[in-house]
Order: sequence, then structure tokens, then C-alpha cells
Amino acid sequence: MNPAFLPTLLDEATLPFKKGGRFAYHYARGKLGTDPIFREMLRRGLLPSRGRLLDLGCGQGSLFGWLLAAERLQARGHWPTDWAPVPSFQSLRGIELMQNDVQRAADAFGADHPVVRVEQGDMNHADFGQVDVVTILDALHYFDHEQQSQVLRRIHAALPPGGLFLTRIGDASAGLPFHISNWVDHAVTFVRGHRLPRLYCRTLAEWTALLSGLGFEVSSDPMSEGKPFANVMLVCRVPD
Repeated sequence: MNPAFLPTLLDEATLPFKKGGRFAYHYARGKLGTDPIFREMLRRGLLPSRGRLLDLGCGQGSLFGWLLAAERLQARGHWPTDWAPVPSFQSLRGIELMQNDVQRAADAFGADHPVVRVEQGDMNHADFGQVDVVTILDALHYFDHEQQSQVLRRIHAALPPGGLFLTRIGDASAGLPFHISNWVDHAVTFVRGHRLPRLYCRTLAEWTALLSGLGFEVSSDPMSEGKPFANVMLVCRVPD
């Protein structure tokens, strides 16, 4: 892989957020530039080649900027030969509780974007519709265990056979790295202007059992990349 590729992808993905101001731009650069899950979902080809993606707790839509930038780079012939082809989604829909984040997404993508739509709402009550992929990155633990189960049940119902649910959780059995992860989570939440939440965490085994019991086929992979965190990516599929 050309060493200039990832910086180019980051520049392309974060450019729209300049329209939302300094915070939106630098937050997107920090998130997309340091979090390995964004790179890995593309490199490994975890996402389907097309379809409808729903990101719950999407923030300002940083994931959407990343996916659209990847699609543009591939169209221009700037894509690593050892990476999977980039998906081309017909719709990228986000649901975000915090209005400030929704406004930053609107500033970045505009009100009439042909693919992206970010709306204010609570994932505990919003209509998910029928989609092909659902993502929740580091947000499930803000809801109590009963709400988690209800959201996951509704996600399963929104997906077709073969549909994908991609999430990341903190493994509560991981000791000190888990506590460091929670401290960082609180700090980032505070910087984004939100109240410090109570967190409802589970061990990796508990998450896996919950998702399997709802009908998902679950695989897991550590997703901290050398940092002292307890982050685990869960790739959950509805059986064909």
C-alpha cells in the first residue's frame, strides 16, 4: 500500500466537515485518523458491495464521510490492490440523539445530499425501516440492559437474511484496559458537550450470548490496535 494513501483518504473524508467549523473538522480528523475500525471495515471488505446502511448514534456522520471518500478515491483509481473493493451504498442514513451533531452533519453534507440523511432521534424509539447493514460504534452501553436488548431485537428485524450488524463494545471482563476505555469514553462525551452518562456494560461473553440468542451469527475481533483499551468489534450476521 502506498504510504500516502491513508493520509489522502483522511483528507478526502474530512474535507466536508470544514463547513461545520473547526470543532467538526478536527473531531472528524481525530476520529477517522486514529480509530482502526474505520480502516479495517474497508480493508477487510466487511460491508456488502451495495445496499442501505443505517448508522445508529451516528454523531456528525463521520462514517458517511469516510465511505463516500473511499468511493471517490476508488473511482479515480487510487485504491490499494490488497484491499477489498469499496461498497457503493444507495442510502446512508444516520440517527443521532444530539441536535448539535445533527446540525454539524447538515453543514457537512447539505440538506439535499443524494445519499446521506442524518436525522435527530432516539434509537430506542426511531423507526429503523428495512436496511442491509446496521452499525453502532461505541453507543450501546449508554442504554440500560433492557433497552439494549430491545434495540438489538429491532435491528435483527430490520435486516434481511444475510444482513450485517457491525458494532464495537467494551469487554467488561478485560480489567484495567476496560476502565481506561470508560474513562476515555467519558472524556470524549464531555468534550462533545454532552452530560457524563452512566454506562451499562457487559463482558464479551455476555454480549455474544445476547446477540446469539437473538438469532445473530457472531464473530469478534479485538479493535484497539496497541492502545490500552478493551474495544472489541462484533461482526453479527443474520443467517441466510
